[in-house]
Amino acid sequence: MDDQTHVEWREWGQEAFDEAQESNKPVLLSLSATWCASCHEMDTETYAEPRIAANVNDGFVPVRVDVDRHPRVRERYNMGGFPTTAFLTPEGKLLTGAMYLGPDGMRQVLDRVREMWDAKGSEAGRVPRALAGNPTPAGEVTPAIEEHLAGQLGEKYDPQFAGWGSDAKFPMPRTVEFALKRERDQALRSLDAVRDHLLDDVAGGFFRYAANRDWSDVNHEKLLDTNAALVRAFANAYLYTGDEMYREPAAETIDYLTDDLWTGLAVGGSQGPAEGRDYYLLDAEERMEERRPRTDLTVFAGGNALAAEALLTYHAYTDDDHAREYAERILDSLQTDLVGREREGVVTHYVAGDDVGESLLLEDHARVVAAFCRAEQVLGEGVDVARAVADVAIDELFDEGSFRDGRSEGPGMLDRPLRPIDSTVEMADALLDLALLTDDERYRDVARESVAAFAGAADRIGVQVASYGGVAARLCRDPLVVAVADDVGSDLHRAALRIADHEKVVIPDADDVDDAYESGTAYLLDGDERRAAETPEELMATVAEHARL
Repeated sequence: MDDQTHVEWREWGQEAFDEAQESNKPVLLSLSATWCASCHEMDTETYAEPRIAANVNDGFVPVRVDVDRHPRVRERYNMGGFPTTAFLTPEGKLLTGAMYLGPDGMRQVLDRVREMWDAKGSEAGRVPRALAGNPTPAGEVTPAIEEHLAGQLGEKYDPQFAGWGSDAKFPMPRTVEFALKRERDQALRSLDAVRDHLLDDVAGGFFRYAANRDWSDVNHEKLLDTNAALVRAFANAYLYTGDEMYREPAAETIDYLTDDLWTGLAVGGSQGPAEGRDYYLLDAEERMEERRPRTDLTVFAGGNALAAEALLTYHAYTDDDHAREYAERILDSLQTDLVGREREGVVTHYVAGDDVGESLLLEDHARVVAAFCRAEQVLGEGVDVARAVADVAIDELFDEGSFRDGRSEGPGMLDRPLRPIDSTVEMADALLDLALLTDDERYRDVARESVAAFAGAADRIGVQVASYGGVAARLCRDPLVVAVADDVGSDLHRAALRIADHEKVVIPDADDVDDAYESGTAYLLDGDERRAAETPEELMATVAEHARL
């Protein structure tokens, strides 16, 4: 047998499924990622074994997918982590699957799938429940949703090691932000653990997770999405506490994003573990002598929008010009390359040379809306972009009372709608901000309906999606809104941004849109009532009085 035999990977697309149909073979779908050490290990240990490669080539149509570039494929076929090896019918239905497979495990699975295929063929395929087209579990949005998820914080919190859960520990930045207003000690202790165990204290940036309950056995991948979300979470912790121990990790991570992952225009997607000896145990000088970790500098829309929002959040609380400058550069890059490329308001997932990613993904739209809403509040511009992107998402992805994750079209099971709760929460949160910035209740109505789409099963939602309770709470009570009739960057505007409530909305240059606002004054809006303050001190006193009522 030829020792040079290798797996002949096809790209994801209808062509591969047509080949499977014509040859009467199942599809072997490999979900991999640039940053995934186990994925590369499986390539060298399993797929590089000549007999396995020959078996795969002869009996299957092998398809390799980068999960960062194809998130809709990832969400439909992920078996719980990466690498995922999924076996599909030529119609794209799922036969079976597993995560990491060594050579012996792969041989057994290949034989078992061939037996299944020979016995039943495509009839053995199934459609996961989330893709079956069933209605979402709709219900009423009530304060009980927030109460349930606040209770989940206590039930799942680890009092010995912090964080939530009793197995692998992930940083869970959105859960931290939900806890900051409800169980602040839990939130801060969890951030302490994230800082102490997951922060690279040489180059900055947070690792993805720790495999053990005590935050040991750290997996050394650094993902843009995780790092951007943690910058925001640490910045918000600093907002509430004023403690440098929460500001400094955010600052170090901003430096990492704008240095190690900076492309010249925006932020790259990830950095994987280093090969060879343990790179992350070395000091800065020793690292210079080693090969740098594998880095993917693809500019993804959602991750960069999240980064821009995080940098602007940090700037709002600190006046840090470095964070503001890079946030503006990211926003410019988004507008130039990824927003409106297809048509006005449509977000493209990524562009890498001639390789153009899918467009109109819910997560990308949600994060772009959030970023430009934040830009409006902090920089005084951005709401027009946010509105255009939100309008497209509502027109194209919102139906039957909830959001789909993207267009219902494509090979495999991409034509089956998936209605994800996590991206829905991000979009609903952004739409609530947009409603207040534009005084357009339509956005609030869509947010409410999309949150209500899952309210019938709210008692089954866990701490991993605690932010669902946060957005439900925002729908159940009057929001904290401050209209500032003063210049962007004025003392009054900066004071409004630093009110200790990370869910507040600040409307800058309010006198430009409403003549009733007197220049040089900030107004705390409470229904139809406006409480005026002319100095930062008066504003803080007014907010404190409002909180007591």
